[in-house]
Amino acid sequence: QVQLVESGGGLVQAGGSLRLSCAGSGRTFSRYAMGWFRQAPGKEREFVATINWSGATTHYANSVRRRFTISRDNAKNTLYLQMNSLRPEDTALYYCAHGARELGVRQSDYDYWGQGTQVTVSS
Repeated sequence: QVQLVESGGGLVQAGGSLRLSCAGSGRTFSRYAMGWFRQAPGKEREFVATINWSGATTHYANSVRRRFTISRDNAKNTLYLQMNSLRPEDTALYYCAHGARELGVRQSDYDYWGQGTQVTVSS
């Protein structure tokens, strides 16, 4: 079993940056792909980024490509999301997820989820 706790969210002005972290527990942390998803008020949860078990391969939603960077440190059991050039439309509750066998873009690809961290971008 894997438990995930996100942190690093907050309020930032448009154009600013934030770095989200997702601390995981469990011996299988490094064996599976992980991902970030987000959910804005009144909208469905959507895919943001995913990374394979080693960190060598990544994939992004078109809306965040070249602005966000996903990475992981398996020695620390931690997943990261560096978010630059933030826009008001990036405002959402951000979730990390664990358990995909390969890069996962669907919620059903994952077995475990964190509780989320709020990101609010003001214009």
